[in-house]
Amino acid sequence: MKFLFIGLLITVSGLNAVGQNVSGTPAAISKDVDVKEFNRLIQEQPGLVLDVRTQGEVSKGAIANSVNLDFFNDNFESEVDKLDKAKPVYVYCASGGRSSEAMDLMHRKGFNKVYNLEGGYNAWKKDMVK
Repeated sequence: MKFLFIGLLITVSGLNAVGQNVSGTPAAISKDVDVKEFNRLIQEQPGLVLDVRTQGEVSKGAIANSVNLDFFNDNFESEVDKLDKAKPVYVYCASGGRSSEAMDLMHRKGFNKVYNLEGGYNAWKKDMVK
């Protein structure tokens, strides 16, 4: 019995190590990425680019084709609930704080892949906007 338990424990650990949970479905991804990785992922794995800044911040510039849901709005969580959990979500704010909280919320709500832009739009402007 002891050996069976140890074998089961090793099997479960192995599945998690290769990105799957015990049920055999892919494990959810919730990850901070730098500007270059964020841009590469957007290009290679199309999904939703989610801007969680205020409208005033967005009016000063945004990543192309992004959708804005203001993190500070009372209905933010209910709007997140309407998004497709199966599609990758690339979330950003001004500097990475609000988007990190949004990523954590989405992870708890069962989104499959959520990537947070480290440094937010400020880092994007510095590295990507010429």
